[in-house]
Amino acid sequence: LTTCCPGSSGRLLGLSFLLKEEIKGVGLSWPKPDDWDIYSFHINSTVIGRYATTVITSRVANRIEESKEIEFHVQIPKNAFISKFRMFIDGQVYDGVVKTKEQAQQQYTQAVSRGESAGIVSSVGRTMEEFKTSVTVAAHKKVTFELTYEELLKRTRGKYELQIHTRPMQPVKDFKFSYLQVDVYIYEKAGISFIDVKGGLSTKALANAITKTHAWVYFYPTVDQQKTCDSCGEQGMNGDLVIVYDVNRDTGLGDIKTSDGYFVHHFAPSSLPRIPKNIVFIIDQSGSMSGRKMEQTRIALVHILNDLAGDDFFGVISFDSQIFHWKRELVQATSVNLEEAKEFARNIMERGATDINAAVLEGARMLNAHPREGSASILILLTDGDPTSGVTNFEIIQSNVRRAIAGKFPLYCLGFGFDVKFEFLEKMSLENNGVARRIYEDSDADVQLKGFYEEVATPLLTDVTMIYLGGTNLTQTNFSQYYNGSEIVVAGEIMDNDIETFSPQVVAISVRISPQKHKINCNFQNTSQTPLAVGLLQRVWAYLTVKQLLEKELLLSGAEKEKVKKEVLEKSLKYSFVTPLTSMVVTKPEGEKTQVLHKPKEGEAQQLYRGFGRLNYAMGGEQQLTFYHATKQSLFFSPMYCRFKTVLSFYFITIFLTGSSQFSGHSGKKDYTNEYALGRRVMKISHRKTEYLCVNERETRGTVRLQGGQRSQRCRTSST
Repeated sequence: LTTCCPGSSGRLLGLSFLLKEEIKGVGLSWPKPDDWDIYSFHINSTVIGRYATTVITSRVANRIEESKEIEFHVQIPKNAFISKFRMFIDGQVYDGVVKTKEQAQQQYTQAVSRGESAGIVSSVGRTMEEFKTSVTVAAHKKVTFELTYEELLKRTRGKYELQIHTRPMQPVKDFKFSYLQVDVYIYEKAGISFIDVKGGLSTKALANAITKTHAWVYFYPTVDQQKTCDSCGEQGMNGDLVIVYDVNRDTGLGDIKTSDGYFVHHFAPSSLPRIPKNIVFIIDQSGSMSGRKMEQTRIALVHILNDLAGDDFFGVISFDSQIFHWKRELVQATSVNLEEAKEFARNIMERGATDINAAVLEGARMLNAHPREGSASILILLTDGDPTSGVTNFEIIQSNVRRAIAGKFPLYCLGFGFDVKFEFLEKMSLENNGVARRIYEDSDADVQLKGFYEEVATPLLTDVTMIYLGGTNLTQTNFSQYYNGSEIVVAGEIMDNDIETFSPQVVAISVRISPQKHKINCNFQNTSQTPLAVGLLQRVWAYLTVKQLLEKELLLSGAEKEKVKKEVLEKSLKYSFVTPLTSMVVTKPEGEKTQVLHKPKEGEAQQLYRGFGRLNYAMGGEQQLTFYHATKQSLFFSPMYCRFKTVLSFYFITIFLTGSSQFSGHSGKKDYTNEYALGRRVMKISHRKTEYLCVNERETRGTVRLQGGQRSQRCRTSST
């Protein structure tokens, strides 16, 4: 590059440094040095009563003649809480300590003032989060890293899934033998009905390395196998093992465990008849849904309509700054109506702004106008952006929606992509007995959409109340609906640890049995003699309590919010959970850099974005094209005075063209002028040094104009 482009070496080196630092922050990494070896990498996960405790242990040796910084980098499930981290160096133990954010920040500031390299490290992925730290190890010495995290497995579509990411960063070996081992032990008193292994590491060459029994799955790949799988290479394995299982269920409707004065109740009846549903789909068709998003949404919606039952009633509306009805009222899911609705879905076209307020209120109106005894109503919103038309104030929209729904049915919000205002959607869902889910703009986004629908496709109970006489300090006990294949989990304390006076009840509406709320029999057996780890049920209760308090805190303000935050902090510190309100200070040998590790909230911007605002300093230039961030597109550019083309492909970039009088873009017959608003987070690419760029992956020719100058537009696909 320096030879080809004289005088540009400083800018190119600066760009290289920035890209290295920022891309590492989102899970990509540069080749690992060859001067240290991982000679043991062991993942041990124990699941007892659906509660998984996973310990990752990595032993690393520095094999050169001088001290070397060695990194420990693993990925953990997003729903997990880190509860312990330790390093063993030359006979000494160094523990990570969970502290409040304020205490951790103070230690961080003190480290910076001493000139040490301190940092807060975190990254959010689709289903995983990253944990990274490093330490300097003396010549020919070894370090052992040990990380523990905990999670309550959630049952969806009739199964539990335990996801384990195996990424040791290099093949693990000691002479000819592999010391990479994954062991998963599952203990369920009711018995395991089935168990299977999926994920990227369970296919082809690695299938023979996996062994499963009724309660034990182990994965011991050879050194050669670690290099030959689809996602493996010279840097070792990089993929997931997903252990899928379910438990036996008798004719009773409850599985209750008691121990040490605590109880955990898993409620998952499956023999009840389904309740017919009334469902309205609200589809965002604003301009930002263009391209793959809209295509995947249309595909998913057609599949979902195919799955509606004959006694379901449904409606479909799309919206931008206006609302477009297929029908203004709910209709029965007959074959004729379904075919007409699918044709409407296939012809939804992206355009305009985003009026979320009007769209959700119209969906609520349609459900309220169609009361049907013996049915369950559901409202599903799919959007990828901010409210930019009509009512745009978040709090006013939330208030309007809350009044319109009035607790009569749940609202599920599906946020498409990373630039969606996810916290807004999450609040709106939680206030209306639903949940928000992020849909990732990957090749399988349509599968994600269909998968979510399947979770709520078959309601079995509505207005569920869990009652525990003799119980106290209970987690959530009221649920608007229970769906087939899911599970309700409640935990709490038993007053005075008196099992004899402890009596659980479940009250709900199962309209095929009775249109009124009634008691459902729940078999309860005293399982206090079941062998359980000491304090296990208490940790399950603490995990559930903290999770639900964090959701509650999101909806509150003022003194009430501070009260809930205080309770979350107390429990997080007591049980050593790294939550969005606490951090782990990684203590290290004297003189080592300090690191503060925290769990990000869903929807926080990824660290990659910080680099975008600085790329213009590395590139230089006068006039600049400006692009927005956040979805899976590619940006191609090259210095015009070079004789060759350089290509950079960023994973989270979509191009938003500004509607100023000086700038317009087009590709074929499609006009992008004035179609998108420019975002706040931007990256800037020099106009003089931009030879061509890609606006839409599917459109391969066109031009982009800036102040009268033209640049050709070309797009490359994975096949080229």
